[in-house]
Amino acid sequence: MDLFCPVEEVKGIGPKTAEILHKAGIFTLRDLLYYLPRTYENYQSATRIADLRPGKVVIRGKIKELAVNRTRRRNFTITEGIISDDSGSVRAVWFNQPYRAKQFDKNKEYCFSGVYDFSYGRYQLMSPSSVVAQDMPTSSGFVPVYPAKYTLKPHFFNKIIANLRANFTYIPDMLPTEAVDSATIKSRSRAEALFAVHFPENEKDVDRGRNYLAYEELFELILAAKLNKRENQKLKSASLPFSATKTREIVAKLPFKLTNAQRIATWDILQDLEKTTPMNRLLQGDVGSGKTVVAALAAHQAISNGKQAALLAPTAILATQHAESLDTLLRPFGVKVGLLIGPSKHKDDLKRRIHSGEVDLVVGTHAILTDDTRFHNLALCIIDEQHRFGVAQRQKLLMKNPDSETVPHLLTMTATPIPRSLQLSIFGDLDISILNELPKGRQPIETKIMPEVNAREDLYPNVRNALSKKQQVYWICKVIEDTDDAISVKKQAEKLKKVFKDAKIAFLHGRMKLAEKDQIMGDFAAGIIDILVSTTVVEVGVNVPNATIMVIMNAENYGLAQLHQLRGRVGRGSEKSYCYLIVDGDKEPSKRLKELEKSTDGFYLAEKDLEIRGPGEIYGSLQHGALNLKIATLADTKLISAASKRAEDFAKNPENMVKYKELAKNIKKYQQLTTLN
Repeated sequence: MDLFCPVEEVKGIGPKTAEILHKAGIFTLRDLLYYLPRTYENYQSATRIADLRPGKVVIRGKIKELAVNRTRRRNFTITEGIISDDSGSVRAVWFNQPYRAKQFDKNKEYCFSGVYDFSYGRYQLMSPSSVVAQDMPTSSGFVPVYPAKYTLKPHFFNKIIANLRANFTYIPDMLPTEAVDSATIKSRSRAEALFAVHFPENEKDVDRGRNYLAYEELFELILAAKLNKRENQKLKSASLPFSATKTREIVAKLPFKLTNAQRIATWDILQDLEKTTPMNRLLQGDVGSGKTVVAALAAHQAISNGKQAALLAPTAILATQHAESLDTLLRPFGVKVGLLIGPSKHKDDLKRRIHSGEVDLVVGTHAILTDDTRFHNLALCIIDEQHRFGVAQRQKLLMKNPDSETVPHLLTMTATPIPRSLQLSIFGDLDISILNELPKGRQPIETKIMPEVNAREDLYPNVRNALSKKQQVYWICKVIEDTDDAISVKKQAEKLKKVFKDAKIAFLHGRMKLAEKDQIMGDFAAGIIDILVSTTVVEVGVNVPNATIMVIMNAENYGLAQLHQLRGRVGRGSEKSYCYLIVDGDKEPSKRLKELEKSTDGFYLAEKDLEIRGPGEIYGSLQHGALNLKIATLADTKLISAASKRAEDFAKNPENMVKYKELAKNIKKYQQLTTLN
């Protein structure tokens, strides 16, 4: 069975359908087989309609009187129908699913699964899933429900996968027998695991299949990290000896005292720089934890050994702020800092001085990566907010060292706290330093969940009070253009101008030109703008100590990590700061919002985010290139331990990666994420 044959060759898939599948990331038969059910419906024990009670129910019957009603809300529809069996009838309703009106044949019997609840003045079945009774793919009535993709509905995937059922026996294993920990894994092969997930008779089948596939994913991930570490250890870099006297001199003249976490991280980095094996270290620090000064001490060690250092930042305004901070810290010790960003009349001269070695520390944006930016002896690369840069960009920076015999040391930094379980597996080839303390003098940010209807009474007075003290406000909106559920940045800015008539208000979003965005952020940092209404483009931004209020509209639509990052834009000065999480309606706040309200610990929240949302979305916020774990949970320490042990043994034999080609192909994407090569 050729798992890499194009999806167009699968029975039931034509050119137009294949085009939609491609948009969904499904290109091959393998992609289709790994497109796993979102959940399962158990249609085994249907309830007679006359016996229905509120809650999750399954009923069996025919449906008629289907109609689609459009409401006053733009693009919102309600589809209704009557389901009947020999004991009675019940109304079913679907929201924004107009296709349901054409889905059903009034002469066929269906199994429906949904919540029977009191809504709109009556009891009715809310948004039930369905399957034709006679087409039920398993005798048990335990039916997989696939995620819809674009115009392809769940039942399409049920049908396509069912067509492949007879071929599952021929699915080859990807992992060799010796790589599978039989004491931990419940399925005997990949074919058996995939069959159990797509055609289960009960929940035990699903668990058995998912267990194998989760192990398979973790094995790939951990093996990639171990192979990377082995390859990185073969590389050579310049040794940059540590000078205790020079380092103490800088630390003694800092306008603040280093936290214990900063001292430990700095010592680990300075020791790494002494080695001839290139440093490959990730410095992760919660918002405002002081990563820049640690980077400054690392850069100084490289420069004091006659070498150059470079710091790559994602935006011009952030690069400018870094350059100013580093120049203030290091200029008294003879370090020459150069800022290399977009168009500038001095750019050619600066590049000449970088090439000649006159500039010791180059801080810049993508301008550093251009072919005509050449270094004299680059020995240390620092990348801030490393998830904003792709693999190719990181590698291009590392290749800037003119000495082909050595590669620069690499220090990457992120303000997104990474859960411990992610550190152990994904970043297994990296050394990690953690800044989990805030500098003295910082007051904790007070976070409050607030219904939008209370904003005028409870929020606006607090904003006015802050503005009267010449403090500034961030106001975050979800969308650039109005939707039924959210207000746009522009309309919110117009609304606030009527409420706070004396305030200077501007809006910002990602579709603006780079120069315009930089100008607005620069004006806000300079105190020219009082209230900045923005999308999440300010999530990673400049330090504005005067900003004391963060308002996040539609807060329930964000993940914990992103909310914490946004909250971290305030609380950077000595004044008390506040974060208001604005929610719609009067529903109970979500678990993640409650967690954010009670904690300001980014590492605790990162673990909770992983628990609530799963690793795929968390990892997407850390790196370019989604992790896309479909099954595995990185909280499963038993599976991680088993996969790690087997991967270590497997990696010892280089021939394995030649022999097992599918495995080698899959782990390549993981290897590219943190490798120095």
